[in-house]
Amino acid sequence: MPELLAPAGTLDAFKTAILYGADAIYAGLPGFSMRARAKITAEEVKTGIELAHAAGRRVYLAFNLFAHDNEFANMPRVSEIINYLNPDALIVADPGVLMWVREHHPNIPIHISTQANICSAESVRFWQNAGASLCVLAREVSHKEFVSIRKQCPDIKLEIFVHGAMCMAYSGRCLLSNFITGRPANRGACAQLCRWKYDVILRECESGIEMPITEDEHGAYIMNSKDLCLMPRLADVIAAGPDSLKIEGRNRSEYYVGSVVHAYRMAMDAYARDPENFDPSKYMEMLNVLESRGYTTAFFDGPVPPDAHNYNSARSVSEYYAAGVVTAVDKDYITLELRNEIKTGDEITFVLPGIADGARVKIKRVINAANGMNLPKMSAGQHNSIKIPRNWFSAEYIEKISPYVLAYKHK
Repeated sequence: MPELLAPAGTLDAFKTAILYGADAIYAGLPGFSMRARAKITAEEVKTGIELAHAAGRRVYLAFNLFAHDNEFANMPRVSEIINYLNPDALIVADPGVLMWVREHHPNIPIHISTQANICSAESVRFWQNAGASLCVLAREVSHKEFVSIRKQCPDIKLEIFVHGAMCMAYSGRCLLSNFITGRPANRGACAQLCRWKYDVILRECESGIEMPITEDEHGAYIMNSKDLCLMPRLADVIAAGPDSLKIEGRNRSEYYVGSVVHAYRMAMDAYARDPENFDPSKYMEMLNVLESRGYTTAFFDGPVPPDAHNYNSARSVSEYYAAGVVTAVDKDYITLELRNEIKTGDEITFVLPGIADGARVKIKRVINAANGMNLPKMSAGQHNSIKIPRNWFSAEYIEKISPYVLAYKHK
């Protein structure tokens, strides 16, 4: 079976990914990778790596910036950070950075980032000859192409994306954000201008007169891709022999990370037990509780179909949203830190590690965790939390609830 690789942009995401069954985790640092807006510090990454190693998991450190000359002057400091963190591999995209890693950290495995846009067996062999031990294939590679690449490149590890946001440019190489807002996509600061609503204007060159073009029934979200989801084709994916299945989302919340890891972990384990009778529909339902722009299999079958874009809106199409994250468990109560408003009468579903069916609890009263007061409702923010009596839970599920367990509710 391939490894399940989860993103971690915070220490909480590290802990959540471990809890829900990720085999490996990838993280980065500000200015060090494609996620310039990362909320995680070097100390937190160090703690995350130690927690992962203690649990028998691997951690790959993203070092996939495209480096300018002046940045190589800072490499001695970068080298100190790499030695301090001691990751299981470095993810790189820049040939110059790869050469630097080989010279200064020859014992650390090198993974080639999706930013290298690897779409062929020839490219895989190029990076393999340069010293890579794993190549992350571009999202634009079809399943048929992957099968061919796998056959031609049997002695190097291959990784593919199975879930997450799609970029309107070639695997993230977009100039739009930098050009309009000054926030470079290739430095992880993308403003996601492809999700914005646009008014298309026709300008008559000689007179300078501008006229808005009438929109059709699709509206004007002309670059808004749905999110990648290969769960419906997971059996084909696994059978083709990838070494790693990657989830996009180092800027996503721990709720997103845990929910996606949980669904794919359960699905991959079910496939391993009985591949002939594997049915992804149950696990697809688990993904539908996430806020998303809708799902697409993108380039899996070749050219992207027309329904891969959501032209009407960039908002979530899900009927659910995050309720909260468990922060404490004692002999009497479960403490839930809220991510959205909870009111008396709401039904909350807890996502239990290793169990496909969630634990549903009706909130008979909203108990403020700070002072024990009963309230009609409570909003999220400022670490607002509620207490839920243990006796509201079914006995078969209560022992599965621990810190970092997630919960969601119907909108």
